[in-house]
Amino acid sequence: MRSIFGFLALFISSVLWAHDPDLQIYKEVDGHTLNMHIFTPPTDTQEKELKPAIVFFFGGGWVGGTPTQFYPQCEYLAARGMVAMSAEYRVKSRHHATPFDCVEDGKSALRWVRTHAEKLGIDPDRIAAGGGSAGGHVAAAVATVPGLNAPGEELSVSCLPDALVLFNPVYDNGPGGFGHAKAKERYKEISPLHNLSEGMPPTIVFLGDQDNLIPVSTAEKFRDDMRKLGNRSELFVYPGQVHGFFNQGKLGNGYKLTLAEMDRFLVSLGWLKKQ
Repeated sequence: MRSIFGFLALFISSVLWAHDPDLQIYKEVDGHTLNMHIFTPPTDTQEKELKPAIVFFFGGGWVGGTPTQFYPQCEYLAARGMVAMSAEYRVKSRHHATPFDCVEDGKSALRWVRTHAEKLGIDPDRIAAGGGSAGGHVAAAVATVPGLNAPGEELSVSCLPDALVLFNPVYDNGPGGFGHAKAKERYKEISPLHNLSEGMPPTIVFLGDQDNLIPVSTAEKFRDDMRKLGNRSELFVYPGQVHGFFNQGKLGNGYKLTLAEMDRFLVSLGWLKKQ
């Protein structure tokens, strides 16, 4: 069993190592430029073999939010040897976007990373998608919904992630689910819960039992439906925690607890070395 002291030492070292990400344009659409915020492992820990990678999508109800939300997780995972990224995508407040546009951008982001994998030093078969709240929806939708591809995009390049790391994700857009008022009759085009299938990537989900947007019952149904299809799906429910509890600086230990479980999950996939 991993020593808590070893984890804390790595956590502290990742904070001390914090640096600004490299920004690269991954998409230009409707006059807007969308950047990928890229954190790479420290030079002295880089090895010649290709690295696993993860792309995070920020939360904000498809209305607002910024990629900086997942900077702490990116810094930590880069310190562990992954290429960790936080993607910009269109939102309503800045781009007059819809949730459908958000998912389209999510698919573009994964395709861009896979297309540029060699240049980024990334293993194209070990690219995860992650996110919180509406960003968790974007990540899950990229892995599940068949449509919403950008016009003219090279569809021969897969946008499917090889793993999912989801923090209080919105994954039910059906009647009674969060976001149904925006998706309306088109909800089946965008709702991850309504597009599950065999062969989905291994998934880990974090949720607080006091979340006022995502019921625990929804999370349990997602997990159970995934398992019925033969997919690996893990769910961690934290007592007394509310929506967004996983963010750094929130009351309680949500940030560190979810960070430790995310690390364990990635170790189990063989993407990170065990501490």
